[in-house]
Amino acid sequence: MMNLPQIKAQARTLVSQVSDDLRRQIEAGAFRPGERLPSEAALTQVHSVSRTVIREAIAILRSDGLVETRKGAGVFALDPAKSHRNGPFSDLNTGRISEAIEMLEMRSAFEIKSAGLAAMRRSNAQLDAIVRHHEAVGQCLARGETTRESDFQFHFAVAEATQNTRFPQFLTLIREGIMPRAQLTATTERVKPTPNPYLQQEHGAIVGAIMDGDAKAAEAAMTLHLDGSLRRYREILRASLEA
Repeated sequence: MMNLPQIKAQARTLVSQVSDDLRRQIEAGAFRPGERLPSEAALTQVHSVSRTVIREAIAILRSDGLVETRKGAGVFALDPAKSHRNGPFSDLNTGRISEAIEMLEMRSAFEIKSAGLAAMRRSNAQLDAIVRHHEAVGQCLARGETTRESDFQFHFAVAEATQNTRFPQFLTLIREGIMPRAQLTATTERVKPTPNPYLQQEHGAIVGAIMDGDAKAAEAAMTLHLDGSLRRYREILRASLEA
């Protein structure tokens, strides 16, 4: 039987899947600007999810400027060319090392504070979620699989533990650019990024500090983690320029 954090994680996954599917349909022209989307009831049947999942998925599309809700009439598609996705971070190139560095510098401004707040405010259930996602990263590493999704979920769990909804919301906003390891390319093919060999140790230090309720130690551990990534990417960029 799943516990509450697991149920929430599953719900987020379903919401993401539904919103991504509807987004693809809108952007592909399946629903033209001004055209009404299927009813909430119809969408629950098509996607085999609850009404709550559909509502949250629609809310994501609405925040992206892809749909609008008309009271008593339903949900209508908008012009994807004019969506909010053409706003902040829409021009992010997740394949460029220089932009990965920019994102890491920006993340440091709020994720270090996020770790400290999580240490002071986390609930037992949220601590369980952080530990579970930390273990998931380790399992991916053991199997030789990409840690892209499990890594994001770990940082997202820390953000949720701040008890400040803006932290996970912002992390979601910049999601496409914060875990770029799997798709980074340098300016020459001779220089390739490598996975962080200390990822699990660095995450473990963050987990331990949050578990102990030590805000300063949590911030120091997150600083070490992000600074290490910055150093590696700067070395790759420097090597690519010299190659």
